[in-house]
Amino acid sequence: MPLQSINPTSTKAWKQLLEHFNTIKDQEIKDFFSADANRSKNLSTTWNDFFVDYSKNRISEETLELLFKLADEVHLKDAIKKYFDGDIINETEGRAVLHTALRAKKSDSILVDGVNVMPEVYQVKDQIRAFTASIISGEKKGYSGKRFTDVVNIGIGGSDLGPAMVTEALKFYGNHLKMHFVSNVDGDHVYETLKHLNSETTLFVIVSKTFTTQETLSNATTIKKWFLEHATQKDVAKHFAAVSTNAEKIAEFGISPEYVFPMWDWVGGRFSLWSAVGLSVALAIGFENFDDLLVGANEMDEHFKTQDFESNIPVVLGLLSIWYNNFYAAETEAIIPYTQYLSRFSAYLQQGIMESNGKSVDRSGHDVNYQTGTIIWGEPGTNSQHAFFQLIHQGTKLIPTDFIGYKESLYGDKDHHNKLMANFFAQTEALMNGKSGAEVKKELSEKNMDEKALEKLLPFKVFKGNNPTNTILIDKLTPKSLGSLIAMYEHKIFVQGVVWNIFSYDQWGVELGKQLATTILKDIENSDITNHDSSTLNLLHSFKK
Repeated sequence: MPLQSINPTSTKAWKQLLEHFNTIKDQEIKDFFSADANRSKNLSTTWNDFFVDYSKNRISEETLELLFKLADEVHLKDAIKKYFDGDIINETEGRAVLHTALRAKKSDSILVDGVNVMPEVYQVKDQIRAFTASIISGEKKGYSGKRFTDVVNIGIGGSDLGPAMVTEALKFYGNHLKMHFVSNVDGDHVYETLKHLNSETTLFVIVSKTFTTQETLSNATTIKKWFLEHATQKDVAKHFAAVSTNAEKIAEFGISPEYVFPMWDWVGGRFSLWSAVGLSVALAIGFENFDDLLVGANEMDEHFKTQDFESNIPVVLGLLSIWYNNFYAAETEAIIPYTQYLSRFSAYLQQGIMESNGKSVDRSGHDVNYQTGTIIWGEPGTNSQHAFFQLIHQGTKLIPTDFIGYKESLYGDKDHHNKLMANFFAQTEALMNGKSGAEVKKELSEKNMDEKALEKLLPFKVFKGNNPTNTILIDKLTPKSLGSLIAMYEHKIFVQGVVWNIFSYDQWGVELGKQLATTILKDIENSDITNHDSSTLNLLHSFKK
């Protein structure tokens, strides 16, 4: 059954939230704390090795009650059931949305068109286990008999962002294999990558569901040409693997069936790292660690599926995002992990969140009359503190921010970690409390500053505060905890999409530019140029001079 189509602004809860917003919008977060000694305890939750504190938000308990009421009125519980049951909730593409099945237990029964897909899922997992073990151990060798030392992942979008992010995030757990990622159809990047590689010891993993994606196939073809300068066509079978469904194209390329890993149409690209798309991850950290990643995601799935809304982490975070987006008119959200290992995490979530919920048409095909989607950005702390935190602290824009930190460092240097986490906690406190004019005046007076100079400088050193944050504190960065963290944001996306009454799992918006690029490529390569607007025509003529 499809998802129900309900305009959220037509619900009783939305109207109550509007009224509530007008009464609460000018209240300070710190005043909520003054009024409620138990606020931090009441507005936080513990799950597994996660502690999530959402008390530093512009909300009261009434706000949350109304948001949960909104979730009930748009039938979120029913939507969650359909999501996990394999209903066709991606209606515009006629597909189920079952990336959760990729990390489900072997004993589970998950039906697609009446067929349990779990035996097939675990068959592919066994294939990944055997293949990666043979590469890592050196059992499988290159054409000259040497062990593999490098792996190049060739993909784009979800076929690149997920594996690249996770591989970087879990580098601590890596083996001897050096990982490289080629995505952009930028020849300079391809050749820059290749110049450091040895054809005898490099494995190439081509990730493309259709095996027709222009960027991926162009890069794969260029890399194959480079490879054949050193080896023969028959050697391709030992050095190229494919994650795809297009058996004919794969065979034409020269890839051995033993090196081919299937995909399913009920897995969207940006949610596919749990599938064979994660082959590069399994190669980088070993299958057992890759499997732990899946276990962590599955545990978050169970939490999301079964937990009451009041203590359901993805539900709470998703509803808070709607509160700021639709009532405070906040356009962006920052995600700041306090670990360098998660340097690509925000970029990864940009695709997951913005490609999913950047929609202006509701599930009934009507233009929406409210804001959807949020612009996602961020970088690791403490680097980001010395870059864009000025904007969050003293700028004119409201920017809700997620802080992600860990109790333990991986290498165990307590001095470094304590300094890192001191900044982590200090920033959320500073963003909430700010610094008043009286505090600034006292601080400057203690420095014996001249009164006139003090008064002139004072307004520039005032911090208004009242900036909302969520704090996600996790015991340690492990494959399992990372899996849970990624799945948490995946389900937050789902919650937002249900409330906003949009289809989160299609991406028609990326297609138009790709279609036009095919036409323009012919214009570039041929002597004649077809009809375009005057700006594009002028640009093409300038390029071809």
